[in-house]
Order: sequence, then C-alpha cells, then structure tokens
Amino acid sequence: MGFIPSQTKLFGLTDPQVGDSLYLFGADRLGRDIFSRVVHGARISLSIGLVGVFLSLILGVTIGGVSGFFGGWTDLAIQRFIELLRSIPTIPLWMGLAAAIPVGWPPLRTYFVITLIVSLIGWTSLAREVRGKFLSLRSEDFVTAARLDGMSEIGIIFHHLVPSFMSHIIATLTLAIPSMILAETALSFLGIGLQPPIISWGVLLQEAQNIRAVSQAPWLLFTPAAAIVISVLSLNFLGDGLRDAADPYEALT
Repeated sequence: MGFIPSQTKLFGLTDPQVGDSLYLFGADRLGRDIFSRVVHGARISLSIGLVGVFLSLILGVTIGGVSGFFGGWTDLAIQRFIELLRSIPTIPLWMGLAAAIPVGWPPLRTYFVITLIVSLIGWTSLAREVRGKFLSLRSEDFVTAARLDGMSEIGIIFHHLVPSFMSHIIATLTLAIPSMILAETALSFLGIGLQPPIISWGVLLQEAQNIRAVSQAPWLLFTPAAAIVISVLSLNFLGDGLRDAADPYEALT
C-alpha cells in the first residue's frame, strides 16, 4: 500500500507488460479466470434467491392469509391445492416447466422465467405458516375491534394481522433464500436452467460434470461449490439469528 517501502512481494507477475497472467483459483478449459467468473455468477445466483423469495412472500402471505382468515370452503380448496403442489416430485416438475422455455429466448427473459419456476414451489411452506398464524389470531380482540370499526377484510389482513408477526416472516424468508439458490444451481447443473452465456454458480458447475475434467482441474468443482456452501451457511446463520431475535423465549428453550 506504499506505507513500507519494499521490493519483496508475496506473489505477482514476472512481467505484466508481456502478457503474463495470474489466476488465483485457476482457469477453465478456455483459459477464463474461475475467480472472476464465480464473483460474476454470484450476481445471478444470489439475485434469483432474493427475487424468488420476494415473489414467494407475495404469494405465500396473500394465499395463506386468505386461507386462514376466511376458513371454510376457501381454506379447504387452497389447502388441497397446496398439498397437490407439494406432492409432485420437485425435479420432474422443474424439468417439465423448464422444458416449456423456448430455446431462442434472450438470456434476460430466461432468467426471469427460471425465477418464476423456482418461486412456484417456495411459496407453499410460507402459506402454511401464515395460515396457522391467521387461524390463531383471527379471533383476537384487536381483530374484532377493527371489524366493528368498519375496516374491510383485506384491510384487517394487511394492516393488522400481517404486521403482528412480520418478524417471523422475515426470519422464514431469510431461511428460504438458500433453498432458492440451491434450486437454481440444481436446475442449471442438470442443464434445464440457465445456460451460457449467462454465468451462475450452477452454470459453472456444468464444467465439473466430466470426471476427466475434475481429475485434471479439480478447481472447476471446488471453487463454485465452496461459494455455494459459504453463501448457504451464511444465510442460514443470518436466518437463525433473526429467528432468535424475533422470538427470544423460543431461543432460550
């Protein structure tokens, strides 16, 4: 950094002027730097998790809130639909939905559709949790007071019931982001998700499908896999911390 004058370097290039290159995490078969591709792919993989969780939040809170608040035939129909979705094997469902994506679509549109596919499964668990909370809160006094005051049913749901357990929803969504990231990685690794020239962690793992490539260049597998493991563990730790902060009594027990 210039504070201590020295000519001794830990590592570096012999002569950058003649085109010497330095790859901290190795290069792929086309000579592209793995480290820069992993950093670039983090934007796609992490943004799919965040956008997918946002869409799951809208679907889960809306459908789960309607199911738990109104009950009756509405609750029965919604719960049977959720059970139908959860009973379908995940990988075949993803494969069927991803196969419907036209091959000639631009990368941005494909990215948006893959995000929707990942969100179609993620909202069901949140809807179940929101339904359970609504069933326990819809008979509380503040709900009765809001109804007597003339507030509409939708207003009671979004102005009183949802904010009363928003901390729990935030913790649940934080724990759901890793599953979204793993879903995108699995889709791209199987070849039914994002494809080059889009760069994501799942696309980078496609290079590791060949056992010969892994034996000759193991960093093709270890570098993107390490990025996935670190991000998933970090988000799980963050979700655990938010859950403990939202419900300290449960953390003590």
